[in-house]
Amino acid sequence: MGDHITVRFDSDRAYIALNRPSKHNGLTVEMLRDLISVARKVDQHKATRAVIVTGNGPSFCSGLDIAAATRNPLAIVTEFLPRPWRGTNTFQEACWAWRRLDVPVIAAVHGRCYGGGLQLALAADVRIATPDAEFSVMETAHGLIPDMSGTSSLSQLIGIDQALLLTMTADPVDAAHAHRIGLITEVAADPLAAAEAIADRIAARDRHAVAAAKRLFDRSWQRNSRASFAAERAAQLPLLLRKALPRSD
Repeated sequence: MGDHITVRFDSDRAYIALNRPSKHNGLTVEMLRDLISVARKVDQHKATRAVIVTGNGPSFCSGLDIAAATRNPLAIVTEFLPRPWRGTNTFQEACWAWRRLDVPVIAAVHGRCYGGGLQLALAADVRIATPDAEFSVMETAHGLIPDMSGTSSLSQLIGIDQALLLTMTADPVDAAHAHRIGLITEVAADPLAAAEAIADRIAARDRHAVAAAKRLFDRSWQRNSRASFAAERAAQLPLLLRKALPRSD
């Protein structure tokens, strides 16, 4: 595992931190693979009762580092292909792996939470952000669409009009607006402390009931995530090809 994702187990919880602060934790393909590996590691750590995801430095995550990711086009193609047993590709699984965990996942957000970073935060069960945090479905600014499980998670949280407005404009919104439309759960001056307080409250409940509730809500709230993931890939592929093979129109 690389140095850009850190994991720390402390008593009954796991702390996951994006650790590329000089790039506002911009995601590389290697980081996406590491996020999947870390999620599996957390799943195997049976003492864990809650997961807290944060970002080191000035931002939670500024999204996919497109310049870094496109240095190896073959890797993009390889990681874009779905794994049939999961129904996701690497980009989608880097986020959705956290939904697969039986334990609650809480994202503590500050600074920029853009693009793929927002989709990672949306895959958490709870999102707490500082008042000055900024959120953006940034992909259309780069000629792409959200394809890291964002369509499925957005549909669970906000109305289609708000989702389309965020996606088609790519405009950043502040935490107050994000909270008002249901994109985040709470606004707090210290989101990490707030996340730990929530983790304490959940840990006081029966772990089997908590796990069952998470599975039940995930399966009933969005009955066909696989179809959403396939639709994401189908919509994104021609856009990726268009960027790789520019045309006059």
